[in-house]
Amino acid sequence: MPRLLFEKTGNAVWISHLDLMRLFQRAFQRAKLPLKHTQGFNPRPSVSIALPLSVGVDSVCELLDFSLDGVSVPCEELTERLNKTLVSGIRVRNTYEDGRKLRDLALLDCVVTMEYDRGVPADAEDAIRALFRRQAVTVAKKAKNGMQEQDIIPMIRKLDAVRLNEKILELRARICCQNPTLNPAQLVAAIDLYLPEIAPDFTKCSRLELYDAQEEIFR
Repeated sequence: MPRLLFEKTGNAVWISHLDLMRLFQRAFQRAKLPLKHTQGFNPRPSVSIALPLSVGVDSVCELLDFSLDGVSVPCEELTERLNKTLVSGIRVRNTYEDGRKLRDLALLDCVVTMEYDRGVPADAEDAIRALFRRQAVTVAKKAKNGMQEQDIIPMIRKLDAVRLNEKILELRARICCQNPTLNPAQLVAAIDLYLPEIAPDFTKCSRLELYDAQEEIFR
C-alpha cells in the first residue's frame, strides 16, 4: 500500500487525530487524488495513520497509508500536489509506492524538552541517568480497565539527559512504540514520581524517527 511520510509541527500540533484524518481526506480531494473507499453500509476513505499522536506532540516522522481509486500518480507529483492543499504545519516529506508492514514497526526516537522556571537543578542529568539505569521503574498507565502499574525500563533502548541551557533539559530516548508501547509522557511521570525535586515546570514531546526491531529506519 502507498505511504506518506509527513510532519506535524507548529500550531498544527493542536489538531486532534480525528481532525487530522479529515484534513488529509479533504487534501486528497482538493488535490484531485480520488481515494478508494471501504465496502459496506458506511463506506470510508482508505486513509490510516500508523501511530496516532497525542494533541500537543510534534513529529517529523508520521506515516499515513492510503489507496487511490483508479489513478496512478508518481510519488514526487503526489507529494507536490498534496502539499499545495495542506495547512501550515502539516507537510508531506516523502511518498513511497509500497510501505513496509506496520507489524515490523517497533521503536521510535523522541525528545522530551523539560523547562524549569527557576533553573535546571544541580546534577539533574546524573540523577535522571541513574533513575533510568535501575532494574525497574514502575509508573501508572491508563488502560481500558483503569490505571495499571507498568515497568517502563524494558521499553527503553537508550536514554540520555542533556542540559541545553540554565533552564532547559532534554531527554533523548529510543523507546518501544508497538507491542509494547511506551508513551514519552511516562518518562516525565517517572521523574515526577521518583525524583520530585527535579520535576520540570513544563514539558514538550517530539518524535524524530521510526525504526524496526533491528533499529533500521522504518518506512
